[in-house]
Amino acid sequence: MKDLRRLIKYLKPHWLTFASATFAMIVVSILESATGALIVPIFDQAFATEGAAKKTQTLFNLQNLIPESGFAAWRTIALLLITFTILKGIADFFSSYLMAVVGQSSVLKLRRELYDHLLVQPSSFFEKHRTNFLVSRLVTSAAAIEQAVTATMRDMLKEGTALIAFLSAAFYFNWRLTIISLILVPVVGLLTAKFSTALRNLSHESFEGNKLLTDTAQEALANHTIVKAYRAEPREKERFHKVAMKILRAQLRGAKLAALSPPVIESVGVIFVAVLLFFAQNEIISRRMDKSQFIVFLFFLFSSYQPMRRLSRLHNQMEQALAAARHVWEVLDDDEKMPQKENAVKLGALKNKIEYKNVSFVYSDETKPVLHNVSLEIPAGSMVALVGESGGGKSTMTKLLPRFYDPKEGKILWDRVDLQDADLHSLRCNIAIVTQETILFNDTVRYNITYGKPDASDDEIKSAAKIAFAHDFIMELPQGYDTIVGERGIFLSGGQRQRLAIARAVLVDAPVLVLDEATSALDTESERLVQKALANLIQNRTTLVIAHRLSTIRKADKIAVMERGQIIETGTHESLLAISGKYKQLYELQFAEEELVSSQ
Repeated sequence: MKDLRRLIKYLKPHWLTFASATFAMIVVSILESATGALIVPIFDQAFATEGAAKKTQTLFNLQNLIPESGFAAWRTIALLLITFTILKGIADFFSSYLMAVVGQSSVLKLRRELYDHLLVQPSSFFEKHRTNFLVSRLVTSAAAIEQAVTATMRDMLKEGTALIAFLSAAFYFNWRLTIISLILVPVVGLLTAKFSTALRNLSHESFEGNKLLTDTAQEALANHTIVKAYRAEPREKERFHKVAMKILRAQLRGAKLAALSPPVIESVGVIFVAVLLFFAQNEIISRRMDKSQFIVFLFFLFSSYQPMRRLSRLHNQMEQALAAARHVWEVLDDDEKMPQKENAVKLGALKNKIEYKNVSFVYSDETKPVLHNVSLEIPAGSMVALVGESGGGKSTMTKLLPRFYDPKEGKILWDRVDLQDADLHSLRCNIAIVTQETILFNDTVRYNITYGKPDASDDEIKSAAKIAFAHDFIMELPQGYDTIVGERGIFLSGGQRQRLAIARAVLVDAPVLVLDEATSALDTESERLVQKALANLIQNRTTLVIAHRLSTIRKADKIAVMERGQIIETGTHESLLAISGKYKQLYELQFAEEELVSSQ
């Protein structure tokens, strides 16, 4: 019930449309009852002897609208049948359409809320939840909820109003028999509850299986080159088959229960009606009920079992939808949004320095600190290079500056303002980032360059591309700046992707640059163009760079050597070589050969 109440909250803004749809459903039920009530005058006319047919009491006193006998009576009955059917069709159309409006609008709001929620979560949130898991909640689970609100809830209301109308009509014709028949309700309710509990558990198992299936397929397809290179197709087929079979077994058990539920409930109902016939015989003999009224009573009683049967099936579908909703609530309730103070300081361009002050950090899923008591000053306009072996904490240093994470201890200052006291939007407006892995979106070249500045003019875009040495190759593409680059830029070479990422950072024109140099090898010409583009990008900016190339390190005003989460040496290239410490070891292992090649 808690999940259903939470889902209904999304319907509240549309209560007027929802009320109109419900009213239309009530009209449909009333007209269905009126159509059924015409059986009494039809019965009277069919068995009328010579002279006037008797007028047996029926619903809504419809017998008073019908002439006593002859063609006029049959004509009136026919006109009433046609009128009721047309009006019922119109009301049914409006009820279905209005419920679709309510359902689609509500699920749109839910999807937007979920997506907005995901966008503001910090990096730690995405460490806990796999991307496929989140996309599944956004698409698959939301689609199940959409079906529940648009179709299942509509049909439940429709069948519910029909059931009430039919039982009310049966009560009108004979309240004694109707009360006896209502004994069936708790029996049906108990059976429905049993089936629903089992289906809810199976639905959860099926949803979890679908999540695992998506992960399995995504991994294999995204890494298809590795799969092919290591001849792992049979292994991946087996992985996929095992997960798919697990889902199949859960869904077949669910289908078995869903198929078993309606006939079991219907059989119980028919057995009960058979017993009820003996009571009905006594009512007719004692003249408390006319034969035509008994026929109509049976019509409404049998008609009420059809909504009961459908409600049982719809209740099962609703339980499956609520299982999907529960997965969405789990994501929405997991809120780790980066905290921001009410009177946060809006940061301007860096004037003095950035200072890491006794910073320590540990990732949420680890116990060992990644950074331990790190202090580092980055003067405005300078370039500071982080070097060291993998796992030393260099990437974490760059992630803390734009507040993808907050330090566990210590602070980071921007012109003496603690970043945790700063306005997050203004902070990130002052930082451009070029990551080691070039990230491009499956859209046009123009879209990717303007990602940080969507309102940029064509002249600004071309200027940024020229600075990044990307304009020439862009103009050679089939549609120039309007060429689609493919998923993750697959239609471009490695060097072209890197230059587009640099052009994106150039266009933002932020005073501080965070650069993680790509380690991927490029051909000589591409490497030369990328290095020239980076030189243009770094110019007149405060830069924090994770350096992998000697040419970059030589340009740095300060080099910080990191090892096991600590800065163990700082200085220039020449001064660090002179002290024969860790930097010299790294230089001899990684950079000496590069310097020899460049000197030649």
